[in-house]
Amino acid sequence: MKFKFKIQQYQTDAVEATVNVFAGQPSKTSAQYRRDLGKTKGRIVFDEEYVGYKNTDVELQGSQLLANIQQQQAIYNIPKSLRLSQPDGLGACSLDIEMETGTGKTYVYIKTMFELNKRYGWSKFIVVVPSIAIREGVAKSFAMLAEHFQEHYGKQAIPFVYNSSNLNAIDDFSSSADIRVMIINTQAFNSSFNEAKNVEGRKGDAAARIIYSRRDDFQSRRPIDVIAANRPIIIMDEPQKMEGVATQKALKNFKPLFVLNYSATHKTSHNCVYALDALDAYRQRLVKKIQVKGITLQNLLGSQSYIYFDSIILSKNKAPEVKLEIEVKGESSTRRQTCKFSQGDSLFDASHLQAYKDFVITDINPLTNMVYFMNGDSLHKGEVMGDVSEKQLQRIQVRETIKSHFEKEEILFKQGIKTLSLFFIDEVANYKGYDENGEIVKGDLWKIFEDEYMLYLNKHLSLFEDDYQRYLKRFSANEVHNGYFSIDKKGHAINSTIARGEDMSNDISAYDLILKDKERLLSFAEPTRFIFSHSALREGWDNPNVFQICTLRHANSNTAKRQEVGRGLRICVDQQGVRMDKELLGEAVHDINRLTVIANESYSTFAEALQKETREALRERPSVANVAYFEGRKIMIGEEEHIISQMEATAIVNYLYENDYVDDKGNIQQSYHEDLQNRTLAPFSKKLEPMGEQIHKLVQSIFDPSAFDDMIEDANKNAEVVNEHLNKNAAKDEFKRLWEQINHRYVYTVHYDSEELIKKAIASIDKNLTVTKLKYIVTTGEQGEEDVDFTGKHNSRTKELSEVSTSDVAYDLVGDIARGATLTRRTVVRILKGINQAKLYLFKNNPEEFIRNVIRLIKDEKATMIVEHISYNRTEQQYDTSIFTNEKNRQSVDNAYEAKKHILDYVFTDSKGERKFAEDLDDAKEVCVYARLPRTFKIPTPVGHYAPDWAIAFNDNMGVKHIFFVAETKGSLRSMDLKGAEIAKIECAKKLFNEMSTSKVRYHEVTDYQNMLDEINSLA
Repeated sequence: MKFKFKIQQYQTDAVEATVNVFAGQPSKTSAQYRRDLGKTKGRIVFDEEYVGYKNTDVELQGSQLLANIQQQQAIYNIPKSLRLSQPDGLGACSLDIEMETGTGKTYVYIKTMFELNKRYGWSKFIVVVPSIAIREGVAKSFAMLAEHFQEHYGKQAIPFVYNSSNLNAIDDFSSSADIRVMIINTQAFNSSFNEAKNVEGRKGDAAARIIYSRRDDFQSRRPIDVIAANRPIIIMDEPQKMEGVATQKALKNFKPLFVLNYSATHKTSHNCVYALDALDAYRQRLVKKIQVKGITLQNLLGSQSYIYFDSIILSKNKAPEVKLEIEVKGESSTRRQTCKFSQGDSLFDASHLQAYKDFVITDINPLTNMVYFMNGDSLHKGEVMGDVSEKQLQRIQVRETIKSHFEKEEILFKQGIKTLSLFFIDEVANYKGYDENGEIVKGDLWKIFEDEYMLYLNKHLSLFEDDYQRYLKRFSANEVHNGYFSIDKKGHAINSTIARGEDMSNDISAYDLILKDKERLLSFAEPTRFIFSHSALREGWDNPNVFQICTLRHANSNTAKRQEVGRGLRICVDQQGVRMDKELLGEAVHDINRLTVIANESYSTFAEALQKETREALRERPSVANVAYFEGRKIMIGEEEHIISQMEATAIVNYLYENDYVDDKGNIQQSYHEDLQNRTLAPFSKKLEPMGEQIHKLVQSIFDPSAFDDMIEDANKNAEVVNEHLNKNAAKDEFKRLWEQINHRYVYTVHYDSEELIKKAIASIDKNLTVTKLKYIVTTGEQGEEDVDFTGKHNSRTKELSEVSTSDVAYDLVGDIARGATLTRRTVVRILKGINQAKLYLFKNNPEEFIRNVIRLIKDEKATMIVEHISYNRTEQQYDTSIFTNEKNRQSVDNAYEAKKHILDYVFTDSKGERKFAEDLDDAKEVCVYARLPRTFKIPTPVGHYAPDWAIAFNDNMGVKHIFFVAETKGSLRSMDLKGAEIAKIECAKKLFNEMSTSKVRYHEVTDYQNMLDEINSLA
């Protein structure tokens, strides 16, 4: 299995923000220089061996770099830098790029290398990392991404890991004109010794000394000098972990051109040009949603009775029941057993132990997930009371991890997604050890896991075999778990050690194993689904299909919560390596991508600590929506830059206040977030409407403390309901006939005239193409009257570059547009020949923006034509009704609507609007039966799969024109509230159901039930 990589807009934005800082820099190929080959006595040296290629100097003045930085900060709503960050000895500037864990930081800086090379000719880079774990991960990323970037840029970045025993790789780095990347961890160069006295053979940190030593095996040269001659661009991966004095001093020895800092949590601030923090990543659905199962000890006064609150069981036609684990008296001993109880039941009757005499259940509340006893005691789900050891708490954590795993796995397996669970432990011996013959001996955690796994498996195996049941039976309990640990010389697993001043292990043997198995673990053919690893190896794990994390640590462990959850935040992939992201799944992305943390503390304790750490790591954000915040902001209206005036800022604040989106102090209210989610935001006035999208981006950048409430979910807060089977409504003839009409799969074809596209593209470019001229700032200053410093009068002026396409790196104008717009070179040539010469001349103003904007305009015309010329053909394949129970069949009771006419007992809704729509369908006399369509019910379109919301069968003879209807519920139908791709998908669905299909089904997007009736009766 190979990961499938794709271009994502937020990553492109991060690259553009960085590369645009150097706008105006002449584009040149790498500068040639004469390399130092060291002592060459005794061998023939050819002239070409002396040729090296280094990065050309940054030719922009500091004032111009600062102006470019400020422009990017205005675009991405980042506080304005007042001065250029130029740490002594670290080049022209130091830029910060903030990216939340799991959003593809490594991808972004590798792509940035390609773009810096493409636009300015720079080709020598050094990636500096704080640990071996990250170093090995970066090297693995380069290997995985090589084919992807080869496809997009027609070349590869050639990396190597610095190794003091293979110094000849540095010569290859220096002598190549290709993109070359050295990956090095700080331990290899951050020495605090006196370099002038350093000679081969001196004692001390040998690894760090080698890079500064004149080596006989390196022709009496110092490796650091050979590297520095290339004027490399330094990329700092996790710079907050490399702020030691020795490291910062040693970095200067590389003589970098400039420094790029990539992290989710910068400690020292430089010039920040792009920020995607934890709040941004969550709101944009770029990472998994976090769910916490807290396991806590409830010491009830005077009670030694052991009770563990497992879960509440809900069914539509039965009172709630509760599952409790208690101690039960047997013939010879007492054992712990899970039993079901209803209101009024006595625990004493089930246990026959006096300790439970007063425990009679008086209430079971699924909304609060609480059970109450006659003696006044109460328990919340996840709580355990009585005589409990640390080992028993760990058993409960393992049990809850297995339970969460199975609940998710049953759904995800049917969608081709492998589910992994990760246990972090502090002592390898607790998992496995070795006898005197070197044979493996099972530890306590090994035994506990297999006991709990078999207990759960045996309860949930079915006599009715399907693919998932066969999958479960394929592997034994011994095969489904595995340990990843450091390995000693005997091949035995051992505890990973952490050096002083470090927060993770540097044992390369363990990371080799973890990274080697990364793709294999994602395959259903690989039996391992539960992974045990040492907590010191935490940083090495970033597998996207980790859905459960359980840290079986000692109670006094103080591991940072963000570090704990960070290993499982990445969006998951299926068996083909395709990301299950928002682009593919829409708003349902968090139905699948949900990380459950099984903690040995309460939800509130864990969540408060995680929120505190997250809040501290957030970028600087404004806190209120007032006139001062909006006034002077630069926004883009189309391709034009616009500065918000005081009057416009006042109008924006009035809009927010009048619609109850802010209070009188400017604090964002919950009503704004609800309308945003439901797409029912109030319309702007005519004057503000053109900038509406940008205004809402500014509003969403304001810090709102309540946003944290939604980021982390209490898995034990409410009881869950399960849609396991279709109900009697699915057996109605009306639904069967509706399903027969819509359950077909389709393929599409698009036939359009190239001549028509060429004409429309030419017209659009002539009318809409704009390209901004690059600018540079000239600053003049005078020496002071009494000193030689420039303390006298200063002034500056901004000038436009009249022409910038004079570099010696040729742009492939036709090729770049052809690749970006997915057209033939011949078609692109005809378009460029057909446009107005004045528009073509704009290329010289700013080549990159010209290419980018032309591609966008052509793609817009293509999208319009695709919808106009698409046709659908029905295939022999059909959807089975099992899709209704295969996806999202479990939900918290407060998000479940108990329906009357739906084909499942409950409708799971994502918003108030959807719940109201379901209620109206139940109350409407015209409606016979309906179904909330699962996301796996898809209509293919050229801009991605489309999943409509509802299928409805109306009663005949009730005045409804079309009795079968497929609906998409939208809070707003105004085109400005819908994205271009979304509009295109809806239009394709209309073409399929309303124009081409021979079925009796009609389709339309609607806002509510009454709007739907109006639309039905208006359709032909």
